Amino acid sequence: MAYGYIQPLSEKVQRDHINFYNRYSYKLAGDLYYAKNIDSKKQYPALIVGAPYGGTKEQGPCVWANELAQRGFVVLTFDQVNMGESSGEPRHVSSPDLFAENFSAAVDYLGVQVPFVDREKIGVIGICGSGGFSLAAAAADTRIKAIATASMYDMTDARGMNNFSKEQLDKFKDKLTRQRWEDYANEMPEYKPFFPNKPYANVDAIPDMDPITKEWFRFYAVPRGFHQNARGGFTTTSDLSMLQWSNLTYIDEITLRPILFIVGDHAHSKAFSERAYKLANEPKELYEVKDAEHIDLYDNSDKIPFDKVEDFFKSNLK
Repeated sequence: MAYGYIQPLSEKVQRDHINFYNRYSYKLAGDLYYAKNIDSKKQYPALIVGAPYGGTKEQGPCVWANELAQRGFVVLTFDQVNMGESSGEPRHVSSPDLFAENFSAAVDYLGVQVPFVDREKIGVIGICGSGGFSLAAAAADTRIKAIATASMYDMTDARGMNNFSKEQLDKFKDKLTRQRWEDYANEMPEYKPFFPNKPYANVDAIPDMDPITKEWFRFYAVPRGFHQNARGGFTTTSDLSMLQWSNLTYIDEITLRPILFIVGDHAHSKAFSERAYKLANEPKELYEVKDAEHIDLYDNSDKIPFDKVEDFFKSNLK
């Protein structure tokens, strides 16, 4: 790869490249992190870290896993189906059902294939878009004992994100469904990458654009977070799946399992965490990181509250 992991691996941490399968037989590519001095005869709590929507395991998840493995957890990161090094054709097709399912597939793998994992002590961390998918997974999968989200985005709230009127929603659906004819004729769904195929040298080289778009570029389009497998976005008609699914419909069925919503105090995505927090059952906590924007919780180890995360999971995976 021209570009790999965005953070060097600690000398104290072992990273194994692994594969596992979901219940639809998709082959998922993952990384298993654990301390090099781990006692393989014992069992440890495990965490599954999901990447931002359209991101890969080599980006934000590697930062979280590298740190949390040094704090006593076994950590699994993975690429979603049709993304990164995981299977699935065509590439860049998005499915909220599959994206939630893959968290449960990761639980399957940890509970069966890793003997030094305590299968009754498995939690999940969803960064950005994975926050919503991890909550959907936990609503159905009681084996997930604790959940944390960071800079959560609910990608299935496409109607709310775009503030569609009924007329606008009808036009949007008409545009997407007509695109299906084009895709069928071309034997390939339309995919328009959002980020350049090579990173800008630095932030100053990024062209002028609206503030939120520029924030994405300040991570994904510069060496800080660039990865050739994460060019941004999904196939055009993937939005149809997001319009027909809701990650939070059954969030109130996550009972007796705590949820920690971590959000930057001036993150543009803050409202997603606040809405999910209101819908969730106790025990729950909305934890605000001071002087932090959305992308700070991807990779900024000075801003990511690792002490808080460690305490949350060690207190609740027992």
